[in-house]
Amino acid sequence: MIRLLIAGCIAMVVSLVGCWILIRVLVRYGIGQPIRDDGPSEHRLKSGTPTMGGIAVVFAATAGYVISDVFGGIYTRTGIIVMATIVAGSIVGLLDDWIKVVAARNLGLNKKTKIIGLLVVGIGFAWAMTEFTSAHTTLSFTRFDSPGLELGRLGWSVWAVLLIIATTNAVNLTDGLDGLAAGASGVGYGAFMFIGFWQFDHYDDYQVAHALDLAVVSAAMVGAIIGFLWWNAAPARIFMGDTGSLGLGSGLAALAVATNTQLLLPIIGGLFVIETLSVILQITSFRWFGRRLFRMAPLHHHFELQGWPEPTVIVRLWILSGLCTGLGLGLFYGDAVNTGIVDSISRLTP
Repeated sequence: MIRLLIAGCIAMVVSLVGCWILIRVLVRYGIGQPIRDDGPSEHRLKSGTPTMGGIAVVFAATAGYVISDVFGGIYTRTGIIVMATIVAGSIVGLLDDWIKVVAARNLGLNKKTKIIGLLVVGIGFAWAMTEFTSAHTTLSFTRFDSPGLELGRLGWSVWAVLLIIATTNAVNLTDGLDGLAAGASGVGYGAFMFIGFWQFDHYDDYQVAHALDLAVVSAAMVGAIIGFLWWNAAPARIFMGDTGSLGLGSGLAALAVATNTQLLLPIIGGLFVIETLSVILQITSFRWFGRRLFRMAPLHHHFELQGWPEPTVIVRLWILSGLCTGLGLGLFYGDAVNTGIVDSISRLTP
């Protein structure tokens, strides 16, 4: 528990200071976010806001994770692989952000190139997990044996890659309002912090060898996101950009795979699923029927165009995200009750 607190606190402080420094450097060199012309008109006022704040988030989380091990911890292969996946995802996003800034337009890497970059990240993660860890290659909901469908090394690797690509894109789509994606991601990482610590405390039932280290990674990400939100709260003084959204998405998917909660991820990250579905439904409806279901997709822009103030949209979607995450944790705990895992705890409770 001490390691979790240390990782979270260090990451938060480093993120707070890192964002403060990054804002000043980016403003000095005139590096800001271009805004899409077809978005809500109010967003044009945000043009030029410093971007690539994900650099500070990922650096802070890495620092929190690394320094926490000085206090009685031990680096594990799984923890290092997940942390490296977060960094790798953010590097793909950084390239995308840099092209946007240099070209002074809201178009960075083309879709094909971005997917190739994320494929490399996903394949690297899957290979490292199967090569250097004792990861279970099963389809899992709350445990490696639930439902426990054996996918084999190749099938499991393909599944892991698809999860990383889907999650990174979902977080990226949600990152359209100040603090929205960061706040929802923070709640998700908080859930994985609990899951990792629970699995560490009940190794015989979950058989996740490095669960505590995964909880530390999650705690470091929570702290880094809190520090970033200080500067990203509406009106944002810095955006995290694709550097942040692709890094955060990569981490959530990697943690779900590493903790054998792959099918639980869409529930924990329910807001990201809803936002992505709104885009899919909008495109499908327009192509097939020539009509739009929403005034604009993703869904948060629809509510803006309906007249909701931006802070109202953000807070209400945060609430929705919290409810989805709570449901996911409830299902995780409910499985522990149904399988008798909780009984061993209740006997220790006075």
